[in-house]
Amino acid sequence: MSKAKLRKFLLANTKEQVIDIMLELYDAKKEAKEYLEFYLSPNYSAELEKCKKIIENEFFPTRGCLKDPSFAKCRKIISDFRKLKPDPQDVADLMLFYIEQGCQFTIMYGDMWEQFYITMETNFEKAVNFIFINGLLLNYYERIESIIHSVDKCGWGFSDSLMDIYHKYR
Repeated sequence: MSKAKLRKFLLANTKEQVIDIMLELYDAKKEAKEYLEFYLSPNYSAELEKCKKIIENEFFPTRGCLKDPSFAKCRKIISDFRKLKPDPQDVADLMLFYIEQGCQFTIMYGDMWEQFYITMETNFEKAVNFIFINGLLLNYYERIESIIHSVDKCGWGFSDSLMDIYHKYR
């Protein structure tokens, strides 16, 4: 269904019917409930910390055994956070946090598979590009350089690739 069709449907209903639909949606879907609760009482810093905790848990689970992190889940967390329209600094912080977790993971557990590094490089470029487009490079250059230097001894030319990406934006 398109937004136009949904809009037409909602306009054809009374205010009470729309309220009933919203309440039904609230009860039916966990994601809808979370979104509506956030919409009514937004707390970006709490949401940012919640997202960071989920990403951190992907790389360093607090329970259970170590597993390969789900990059798709991490990207979805970032994407969902962006949909809440937070301050760009919060988005940049979360994007860099994701990269930092990946770097810490490879530092702790040794060389990773090639696709791991390719994924980290791709997301690093997205983060640096976002930071550059939003005029935040001065706020984050030290953190970016720290990420790059933290992986100096990692395999597959990972540090060099991150440095090359960073220099495109400097």
